[in-house]
Amino acid sequence: MSDTEADRVRRRYARRVPHDARYSLLDPAALMAWQERQRALLRCFAAAGLTDLSTLRLVEVGSGDGANLLELMRIGFTPQHLAGIELLPERHAAARERLPGSVRLALGDATAAPLAPAASQDIVLQATVFSSLLDDAFQQRLATAMWTALKPGGAVLWYDFTVDNPRNRDVRGVPLQRVRELFPSGTMQSRRVTLAPPIARVVCRVHPSLYTLFNTLPLLRTHVLAWIVKPLVE
Repeated sequence: MSDTEADRVRRRYARRVPHDARYSLLDPAALMAWQERQRALLRCFAAAGLTDLSTLRLVEVGSGDGANLLELMRIGFTPQHLAGIELLPERHAAARERLPGSVRLALGDATAAPLAPAASQDIVLQATVFSSLLDDAFQQRLATAMWTALKPGGAVLWYDFTVDNPRNRDVRGVPLQRVRELFPSGTMQSRRVTLAPPIARVVCRVHPSLYTLFNTLPLLRTHVLAWIVKPLVE
């Protein structure tokens, strides 16, 4: 029986604590990180010259329980133009329950079936998916599938952490150099975001405003938000 990277990803997620309270927005550290990422995302769209999000087609790789797609609708994306693909049945079912029926959701391995028709998407989103992929070849296949779905002039929207977590062998950081290797023909703009969660939890127990203070130090930020544009001609 074959043991693919997709199978291993399923097992890694099965080992995670369900409904971990550390990631609930009721936790001040999680709330501050979420709000910071929202602001960075909006600045990213503005810097790209996007003024009408409702016309853009976006597909998310690893759409999970639909939280990111729901957030995108709140800032102006149209449900009919949104899509997602998710590997885990229980997360796919949760997304289907919370999102409008006009959001297209698929269950399966994004490397085994087309994410979307070739060159059909304005944006392909991945958020903390690649850090859960420990096989380099699988990472590259997924990146290629994302690139294929993009229109010329479209962009990969990337959010992931760059440093290893010594307490969790099921994930690994994806440094910027690796991102460039995955999308070699893309033009990338990036910014460091997200105060290291262990630090954020400690300082927010004192006062949530300390998140912003400590986050002024770039070395304490563990994630990257990147906008990777596909050239008009490759």
